[in-house]
Amino acid sequence: MGKKLLIRDLTLRDGQQSLFATRMNQQQIDRVLPLYREAGFYAMEVWGGAVPDSVMRYLNENPWHRLEKIKEGVGDTSKLTALSRGRNLFGYNPYPDDVIDGFNRNAIKSGVSIMRIFDALNDTDNIGSTIKSVKENGGIADCAICYTVDPYFSTMKKLKAILQAKPLQTHIFTDQYYLSLALELQEMGADMISIKDMAGLIPPLRAGRLVRLFKKNLSIPVDFHTHCTPGYGLASTLMAIVNGADIVDTNIMSFSGGTAGASFEIIQLFCDRMNIDTGVNLEAVVKIDAVLREIRLELAEFDQYKEFPKEFNILTDKLPKDINEMFELAIAYAKSDKEEDLLTTCSRIESYFNFPEPDEKVKEAEVPGGMYSNMLAQLKQLKLEKLLPRTLELIPSVRMDAGCPPLVTPTSQIVGVQAVNCAIDESKGQPIYTTKSIQFVNLVKGIYGKTPLPVDPEFRYKIAGVKEETPYDPRFYKRQENPVFHEYGGVKLAADEKEELLLELFPAVAYDFLKRRVEQNYLDEIHRIEDEKRAIFEAEKQAYEQLSPEEKEKRLIEGLYHYDWTTEDGDTLGHS
Repeated sequence: MGKKLLIRDLTLRDGQQSLFATRMNQQQIDRVLPLYREAGFYAMEVWGGAVPDSVMRYLNENPWHRLEKIKEGVGDTSKLTALSRGRNLFGYNPYPDDVIDGFNRNAIKSGVSIMRIFDALNDTDNIGSTIKSVKENGGIADCAICYTVDPYFSTMKKLKAILQAKPLQTHIFTDQYYLSLALELQEMGADMISIKDMAGLIPPLRAGRLVRLFKKNLSIPVDFHTHCTPGYGLASTLMAIVNGADIVDTNIMSFSGGTAGASFEIIQLFCDRMNIDTGVNLEAVVKIDAVLREIRLELAEFDQYKEFPKEFNILTDKLPKDINEMFELAIAYAKSDKEEDLLTTCSRIESYFNFPEPDEKVKEAEVPGGMYSNMLAQLKQLKLEKLLPRTLELIPSVRMDAGCPPLVTPTSQIVGVQAVNCAIDESKGQPIYTTKSIQFVNLVKGIYGKTPLPVDPEFRYKIAGVKEETPYDPRFYKRQENPVFHEYGGVKLAADEKEELLLELFPAVAYDFLKRRVEQNYLDEIHRIEDEKRAIFEAEKQAYEQLSPEEKEKRLIEGLYHYDWTTEDGDTLGHS
């Protein structure tokens, strides 16, 4: 083989989060770890994202134990990766540097090698402290740039804005925008740069162009990450490879496609034809996929697609002639930048392997699938589904008013919820922005960081009551309480720094999880003491049964003699 391509496997984090709402339990994870140890992927994303919250909330498992168990199972074969939102870590709220450092230090100590760091606003100020912390604690800082699309406005809306002397800025997220971010992050100490397309909206030509641009101007590795939701994922990943990406993110076939990323097996088939070495043990991959198919059956109630990809053994199964030709054609189209032909060909390949059809609604609306489904769910709950088209129309305006944040979690949800609020306000005959979420207020105020475009001071005043940007001030951060439970033996809710961090990052969920642990530990201790007493009693009983009648009589007399006799009032009379 000639060129090398590193593979970051996302199956145990992003794959299961995208397809099964992060419901894999530890026993299921444990079943594939020995096989992953054999597989030898460059890296495995296993933690961060929704994992810490979900394993506590739904599985009653300790997130730190999960990370440590995976590290124990995989060893040093693959670098373990976690996902962090920079200053926000896992949620909406910014955290002070000591919390950020505590999290990174413990994550790296527990097994993380690569911390993938991103900020939903692409605000590098929100990433700097995490880069510093990760590197100081011996980790690799993988700085991700959030890919997003420009707001779409109709020609009529653009003309109207021009007539009002307020022309709309429609070319915001240019190639130069992304390159400038990448260069800045490299200067800040990034060890690698990831183009992270969480919505799957990056088309193949753009993917290839950005990778090419980054490789030309950066001196550190470039990773490419996308999803398959609107149908671009496989083609865009192939374009990234053709244009020189050092690393691409994939999932094992049974946990790929749809809202997840591209299948490793299909990417491997492309690499075989391009003389590219991934360094992955394919025998182990076949075994992993077989186990994952069993696990997917076990997760059926959370499986949004229900249909499995085609069973395919990459070592032994032969492709039909026409599908084999599709692989060759796709590579040729990618190398010649023929985007439409490439998309059509990759779609035929995915159909052969029985992957879900592209989500045309997401593709047309150009919003992340999760954002779309959440808006629809919010409207359905209020029996206002008829407002969905108007909500989608309002998204570009709401986004521009708020400084045009990228449509990635959590800002996509903030914009989506506010667009729903505005549509409802309008339907009631009220001015839009009558109803505002606290997250939208904080976004406009500047609490979450700098937006790609400055927010109009008058709009900020209308929404947040201040004209000046008000950045996060760590002096006002209040740590979560760590109560003592006297009824359970005087123990604290969080027993160590790792558990204290869970409380800081997930206050409500961690409180419930840790309290259940405290209660269970207390009950376990009571049962242990009772079992110990029972064991002593049984041992003494057995010893007594072995005594002769004379010894038993002697024991009885001695027992009576040493018995403390008392009166009815409880006064001790002494020994008999």
